[in-house]
Amino acid sequence: MFENKKTYLNDEAKGKKLKNPVTADVHQRARAYRLQRVRDKLIENQCAAALLYDPVNIRYATDASNMQIWTAHNASRYAMVFAEGPVIIWEFHNCAHLCEHLETVDEVRNAINWAYFGAGPRVTEKAKEWAGEIVALLKQHGGGNMRLAVDKMEPEGVPFLEAHGVKLVQGQMVLEQARAIKSEDELELMKWTIRVCEHGMQRMHDELQPGMTENELWAYLHFENIRHGGEWIETRLLASGPRTNPWMQESSDRVMQEGEIIAFDTDMIGPYGYCADISRAWTVGHVPPTAEQRRLYSAAYEQIQHNMDILKAGMSFKEFVDKGWSIPDEFYKNRYCCVAHGIGMADEYPAIAHAGNDWERAGYDGMFEEGMTICVESCIAVEGGQEGIKLEEQVLITKNGCVPLSSFKWEKDWLS
Repeated sequence: MFENKKTYLNDEAKGKKLKNPVTADVHQRARAYRLQRVRDKLIENQCAAALLYDPVNIRYATDASNMQIWTAHNASRYAMVFAEGPVIIWEFHNCAHLCEHLETVDEVRNAINWAYFGAGPRVTEKAKEWAGEIVALLKQHGGGNMRLAVDKMEPEGVPFLEAHGVKLVQGQMVLEQARAIKSEDELELMKWTIRVCEHGMQRMHDELQPGMTENELWAYLHFENIRHGGEWIETRLLASGPRTNPWMQESSDRVMQEGEIIAFDTDMIGPYGYCADISRAWTVGHVPPTAEQRRLYSAAYEQIQHNMDILKAGMSFKEFVDKGWSIPDEFYKNRYCCVAHGIGMADEYPAIAHAGNDWERAGYDGMFEEGMTICVESCIAVEGGQEGIKLEEQVLITKNGCVPLSSFKWEKDWLS
């Protein structure tokens, strides 16, 4: 088993913490922009308000953050954003103080937890109490409009709202559409997260050596993220050697061997709640790649670059797919799940399906707009082959094309 005898905090050459360039004004302007985006989309969809349980949506609309992962699967806090009225958050027990600094929040109340974990056999009783409060607020601030956008909710609550004449609307659509276009201030927050992520990637690159486990290498990205104020990592998509084909195998205690491919997908929710979603591939020990490794990497790099070259504002999703890099038959079975997807505080609308059967089965059209941030994807692996390559780049859509938001190097000397 590999033993890393270096202690990172004592390594002055690598232990320097990055200096955060983001000012409080940038952060405050980003909050104001995001809240207004939500309100504009509510008006566009003729909704009086949005009821939000998804912690990422709550964060986007208000910047309120509290136990994000835990509350994603425990419905113990929620928020209500009125199109033309207040923003109210129902916080977890004794957590009202967490919103005191937020100008985006008008009122904090104690949450009524009517999910089974919190209410047990009292679900019906607590759900009725909860619905009564929501309905009363709609009547007070909704101007007679009872259309309520809801992103996610336990099913027991639906009939209690509908019994009072509430018309439920797909709230995830409203929020995803709001989140799709980034302001300049949002981009500053995202760029900082990406810089932190690349710092962690460089640490992984520098520490990588034969005899390490995948988990030991992956831990360096977590470390750099957390110490720079980041929050969590959505997946554990790091694999080496035969575990790179097929893709989607999460990091393990497998000991990496010299010369094998190691590939990863950061999926990192960093400072301010923004996501850095970047993939790269190296050889363990940074030894020269084999001819087959070069061939796979060259194909993945070509797919990324071709699709980035054609991507621009005003292009439809379907046009992008039709003009996109054509995946050779030998790699098609192990293609990635999408050609590209939106990115912001997490993976977001849109998800762009591959051409052919994928498009017919799950594709949908739309338009790339200026200010969208997109991740361009590639996974190249021969069915039954020994290894695969996973690459991904995060870009900003402009009227003239797309601009990479990441500056982390490619292995250009591998290109055949």
